[in-house]
Amino acid sequence: MTLAEIRRFALALPEASEAPHFHYSSYRVRGKIFVTVPPEQTHLHVFVADEHREPALAMHPGFLEKLLWGGKVVGLRVALARAEPAVVRQLVQQAWARKAPKSLLSARTKGP
Repeated sequence: MTLAEIRRFALALPEASEAPHFHYSSYRVRGKIFVTVPPEQTHLHVFVADEHREPALAMHPGFLEKLLWGGKVVGLRVALARAEPAVVRQLVQQAWARKAPKSLLSARTKGP
């Protein structure tokens, strides 16, 4: 999966934006980060909740690992070269939904 594909998908989510985060790129919803891209651009950091993280790790150990910050697990680290695009899109969607305000979530589920 390429960063261009991830960028298109992430920015298509309601009110998503891209902004720098120190030396990283980040995708945000109303200022809250749901994905970061480290400078080497070979991995993606996706900030999913525990209930999504653990099943994903069990099902896709070939390209997912725990993302640690200060000794605490905060999400998933995705190896882009080996990643399955459908799984990455689902994780990005889940991370967006975790950070999006409830009003934005309810508007998205109602649809056009």
